[in-house]
Amino acid sequence: MSAQGTARSAMGAADEAGNSDALEHLARIGLIAYGIVHLLVAWLALQLAWWGGSGESADQSGAMSTLAESPVGKPLLWVIALGLIALAAWQAAEVLRWRHGWSGSGKTRTKALRKSGNALVKAAIYIALAVLALRFATGSGQSSSQSQQETTAGVLGWPGGQFIVGAAGLILIGSGIWHVKKGVTKSFLKQVDTTEASASALRLVTRLGQVGFPGKGVALALVGGLLVYAAITFDPSKAQGLDGALHTVLELPYGPILLTLVAVGIAAFGAFLFVRARYPERT
Repeated sequence: MSAQGTARSAMGAADEAGNSDALEHLARIGLIAYGIVHLLVAWLALQLAWWGGSGESADQSGAMSTLAESPVGKPLLWVIALGLIALAAWQAAEVLRWRHGWSGSGKTRTKALRKSGNALVKAAIYIALAVLALRFATGSGQSSSQSQQETTAGVLGWPGGQFIVGAAGLILIGSGIWHVKKGVTKSFLKQVDTTEASASALRLVTRLGQVGFPGKGVALALVGGLLVYAAITFDPSKAQGLDGALHTVLELPYGPILLTLVAVGIAAFGAFLFVRARYPERT
């Protein structure tokens, strides 16, 4: 078989895997796992707002650490990691699904590249979270704020490092704005197939998205802002991740109330992910 034929066969096999029921079921587990992480982060944020925190950082690593310390936490972390890996594979299949439009022209090509890029970024995020879950499952996890500061310090030492860190921050800010826009315009409804949902279920989905996407967007924008600040000041300690961003909110006037609103938004986003697991629709 020629190299071209082998490539076509590989692409065909990837398409079949991406459309398989087994992968879809595993991806649903991944969506539920991702939702659980958001709910735990929201709970940690509420504890930070009103009770001074729980001793865990109010971010993904804190959520994983909280799970690891529970009686069934470590087995659950293995399940979460598996689900997130499946979710990453699901997004990788999305990249391949849009490959036919890469060589097109005009809006068709632009849409294909945008969809592929979004799916690729999501796959990378899910893989990173899966690795984090595995580290806590095996007892080698650490604070993501500490890890982010170490990573930022390393990147700032590169030629053009300030530009790279600043650009990463601006991308996160842009992603945050995009999430807020999705919540306001209700375009998140394209992510779920509610054709079989009742009217009450559709209302619930809509409300969760309207609250959850802006809440998630604010959190992303805050993290991005801290990265930009770290780049401008050439100070990696400013890149404190989500936990640092939430502490920044807490220090504002009416901080506990503002932080509670952010926590409610993050929780609503987590609940929306449960709905996506129930009514999945890849776009």
